[in-house]
Amino acid sequence: MAVILVTRYSLACIAKKLGTTPNNSETLRQIILKATPYVLEFLGLESKAVYSESDLEAAIVENVQRFLLELGKGFLFEARQKRFTFDEEHFFIDLVLYNRLLRCYVLIDLKIGKLTHQDLGQMQMYVNYFDRFVKSEGENSTIGIVLCKKKNTALVEITLPKDANIHAREYQLYLPSKEELQQKLEEWIEEQVTEDE
Repeated sequence: MAVILVTRYSLACIAKKLGTTPNNSETLRQIILKATPYVLEFLGLESKAVYSESDLEAAIVENVQRFLLELGKGFLFEARQKRFTFDEEHFFIDLVLYNRLLRCYVLIDLKIGKLTHQDLGQMQMYVNYFDRFVKSEGENSTIGIVLCKKKNTALVEITLPKDANIHAREYQLYLPSKEELQQKLEEWIEEQVTEDE
């Protein structure tokens, strides 16, 4: 947990050096959505053990405070297996969160394997439903996150429009080594500097 907090502190420091503030909602959105993979070590699931999406979901709900801290600032838990009915068919969203700083819903769909285009399409439907029937006036567009074990960036890019509010993020059950963390941090800094040029 200490490593996660140090990493978050480092990201805030980097954002400050880049001329932004961690409280700026756009910077916060970028940090939240670029924090990949999410480290779910606190769930206690074995790295090579067989587990289901419902096991992953149950472990997250049991550790909801730590999970929300891993996601970033301003998250509130609303529901697990949130059901909505459309055209006489029932659908269930794994986790429904709200981010009070971004003023928007954040929907999370959990996948224990490799990301598929069907996963992205399903999340697109969830986000569209929330934007059209759930969110209030004055709230920002819903964000959808497909949390998967293995992300395919090319698949995401070809499946979703560039301005889609759907994101695929990897998770891992254990923290990477100190060297891997350092490398990721350096990659992130370089990416930020490149974007600003």
